[in-house]
Amino acid sequence: MTKIMSKNIAVIKGDGIGVEIISEAINVLKKVEQKYNHNFNLTYVEMGGCAIDKYGVALPDFSLEQCKNADAVLLGSVGGPKWDDPTAKVRPEQGLLQLRAGLECFANIRPAKVYAPLAAASPLKESIIQKGFDVIVVRELTGGIYFGKSGREGDSAFDTEHYSIAEIERIAKVAFEIAANRKKVIHSIDKANVLESSRLWRETVQKIAKQYPQIQVINMLVDNAAMQLVRDPSQFDVIVTNNIFGDILSDEASQISGSIGMLASASKGEGSKGIYEPIHGSAPDIAGKGIANPIATILSVAMMLELSFGLIQEADAIDKAVNSVLEEGYRTADIAAKNENSIGTREMGQLICDKI
Repeated sequence: MTKIMSKNIAVIKGDGIGVEIISEAINVLKKVEQKYNHNFNLTYVEMGGCAIDKYGVALPDFSLEQCKNADAVLLGSVGGPKWDDPTAKVRPEQGLLQLRAGLECFANIRPAKVYAPLAAASPLKESIIQKGFDVIVVRELTGGIYFGKSGREGDSAFDTEHYSIAEIERIAKVAFEIAANRKKVIHSIDKANVLESSRLWRETVQKIAKQYPQIQVINMLVDNAAMQLVRDPSQFDVIVTNNIFGDILSDEASQISGSIGMLASASKGEGSKGIYEPIHGSAPDIAGKGIANPIATILSVAMMLELSFGLIQEADAIDKAVNSVLEEGYRTADIAAKNENSIGTREMGQLICDKI
């Protein structure tokens, strides 16, 4: 029998469709709370463009403290055209970077899979998708070229890829722990034939691999990995890679699944605390229309229940509910085929709640 649990969750609705999709995710969370007799205490936190308008910063100090005091953070989406000025000193995305840094979340975990009822939505040929696609991309989140020294010198510019052994070790361990509970195969992606940082990456991953003799490690160059993902995605199970490669490959994997509106993600550190969010943006073009797909955010709740709270049964119940609704033919506009009727955000959320 599942142990009754009480947890504190910081909820960030954010901007655009964030408000709508978070509402449906919370309804699912409340249904889980009711069915399994847990207690989830919700604190609503301001971050993103809405925080810039109100406070002049993307993540106020008190918002960060609220997140630090919670057991997990559930995030909708941030940003939009109103704040989309690359030259602006304050941008919504800064809040997300500050949140990750403040909670010391160095590992981004992105599952991508094709739900059987949505196989036709994948851009890949049916013969390829029928072989199966269920992968987790483990991306290093707080190092690499995005955080290295950068600048301009005369008519040139530079960005520096920098990694320490300690940074590589800790992300590798996250990936190996995940692989240990799956197919026990890891693809470590780098560019070791060219980059010194990648050579250090490969050496360090191989060193950590000795602690996990039951897991097979396959080293693959990033350009080949990008090609193999569309040629035969079934060969991958767990992918571990650096920040920039993970950013690109996880987006590629999301498209193979058929819709970015289906994919959840987690950002975690050493402990159980994590940030859970859909990988898509705030979609300002459809905000307020009630047609956004809430499934990625609902699946983010499932990830939170499993990875931060250890509630595997409850997480599985959400995943099965999503699959059941899809099997019955219900679709939001982004995953509906041509000439296929679609339902709205609230309807999809309610249907999933009813299946739990």
